[in-house]
Amino acid sequence: MSAKPPVRILASSAASRIIAQEYSRRRFLGFTAAAAGAGLLAACSSPGAEPSPGATGGALEKNLSIYTWGDYDDPEVLTDFTAELGPEITLDSFNSNEEMISKLVAARGTSGYDIVVPTGPFIPQMIENGLLSPFNKDLLPNMEHVDPAFLGRDWDPNNEYSVIKAWGTTGFVYDKTKISRELKTWDDFIDAATKEASGSVSVLDDPAPLLGLYFWSNGIDWNTTDPAHFDAAEDFLVNTLAPHISAFDSYPGGVAIPQAQHALMQSWNGDARIGILESEDPDRWQWVLGSPDTELWADNWAIAAGAPNPEAAHAFINYILDPEVSLRELDYNGYHTGVANIEETARDEGFEMLDLIFFDEAQVETMHTQTITDMQQRIVEIWDKTKAAAGA
Repeated sequence: MSAKPPVRILASSAASRIIAQEYSRRRFLGFTAAAAGAGLLAACSSPGAEPSPGATGGALEKNLSIYTWGDYDDPEVLTDFTAELGPEITLDSFNSNEEMISKLVAARGTSGYDIVVPTGPFIPQMIENGLLSPFNKDLLPNMEHVDPAFLGRDWDPNNEYSVIKAWGTTGFVYDKTKISRELKTWDDFIDAATKEASGSVSVLDDPAPLLGLYFWSNGIDWNTTDPAHFDAAEDFLVNTLAPHISAFDSYPGGVAIPQAQHALMQSWNGDARIGILESEDPDRWQWVLGSPDTELWADNWAIAAGAPNPEAAHAFINYILDPEVSLRELDYNGYHTGVANIEETARDEGFEMLDLIFFDEAQVETMHTQTITDMQQRIVEIWDKTKAAAGA
């Protein structure tokens, strides 16, 4: 992504216990990618490029290609990696897991990407369908710095294919010069979107949190598989909310917040922090954690099947897990990286707006992870219809 991301928990060490409980009791089921649809399994099983050899600890290649969420890494970290270790980095970005997975499926191992950054629940089927390559963990000694609470997640219990990049959540930002009342909940977001913020509203360009907006505001488990709930969500999003939406923007922190392009914006926490910090008038903006319930997501470093530069890919992931480098990443993108003791270090360093990075136990209890169910394609279809109805 070329604008700002999430990217994406931001929990304290105490809250991480709740996170571990939340993930351990959730199952990750079947999965459908947006553009791949029913052809996913066939595409993955079709012949593609011959698998590239894995990393063995040999000389690093000259290049490294990363497919990730927008503006998710400190540019100085990337240039320092190149200066220290050699490989030149090329970045490409996506707005949703569906977009990323569809591209990998279509490429059949020839995407040219080395590193990809999927959100946790999508990883099991990516592994099953041959979209990821296993780690050589001998080349990742800095995994020892990751807090154990952020290792061994259900989607990859032994971290054979993935390791935490960042955790985050979803809420919204509003312009207090345009919206004079205090907004606290998703109901408030919807009410303002259809009233004083109408025509100046953006939502994430990502299927799940768009539907989550409806489910969370109505007290419905956003992992529901009840067709009636989806019919109601479609009717609301397409016919009620869409006419008031002016943009689908996964990274309002990149431009929309600093340039005050919209009055009300659904946003990931780290991206909201970026935008507010870069605004000429930070006090103009108010961040709100989605209430009464919202999303908890975790993005992960992983190596794509057919990666042409596996040595460089391992070297980069190991580099980024260094505690000092990880701290720079956290300060840049506003997301908890899962590295042990990073909250204490960030506070000691005096980083700004840490309330948008680290959340207490009560807040984390309101956050819930997505489960990939057989309704995934329905979610994407409603997202497409909402965008069409909004003229996006």
